[in-house]
Amino acid sequence: MTRPRRIVLLGGGFSDDPDTLLDDFVLAAVRTAGGPDRPRVCFVPTASGDAAGYVERFHTAFADKSCELSDLPLFRRRHEDLRRFVLEQDIVYVGGGNTANLLAVWRIHRLDEILREAYEKGVLLCGISAGAACWMSACLTDSFGPPAPLGDGLGLLPGSLCPHYDSEPGRGTAFASAVATGALPDGWALDDGAAALFTDGHLETVVTRTPGTTLHRVTVATDGAATETSLPYRLLTA
Repeated sequence: MTRPRRIVLLGGGFSDDPDTLLDDFVLAAVRTAGGPDRPRVCFVPTASGDAAGYVERFHTAFADKSCELSDLPLFRRRHEDLRRFVLEQDIVYVGGGNTANLLAVWRIHRLDEILREAYEKGVLLCGISAGAACWMSACLTDSFGPPAPLGDGLGLLPGSLCPHYDSEPGRGTAFASAVATGALPDGWALDDGAAALFTDGHLETVVTRTPGTTLHRVTVATDGAATETSLPYRLLTA
């Protein structure tokens, strides 16, 4: 059975939330799309510089779930055949941190090319913050200090992304300005606590663990100003 091409943009998960509702949503997305009951999940901590504590939290959070766990360090690389390793996974879960550094390191190791192939073959890609922004064509990032446009993503999903839309001061204004001026293309703004599933490049569903948080569509109106549309969501419960 051919699996659909799927990406989940996470506004939370094991690293930020007191529960794993969003992570459970990711696991369910694989199983309902014809994946195994015990999926192989690989954590990619590049954006944090392969922080050991971050990797440990991933393994601890998923230890009691029905899945096979691994992680993929690149600063002290231990996998010679990256392509084989990545294509064996059912889920690639990318952690947060510095988006610009993440993309640069991936390209040096040619992991960007491998992840494109994995996506086409039906490996579910997901991540939080930098790990969500990287899949887009562009994003608003604090990689260089204050939030600023970065037009350097993998482009697996068209448009731009602003993570932490509701929780970090200045992001909403900066994203609206960047879209209005054309510094960023039309895109999506993701609140903390919410997650968005895209299938074959199109938004399929939005879920949240926190009522009122969601995904927003930000576009340029005919008068040249940025407009925001908040999308309906499904509330996750334990």
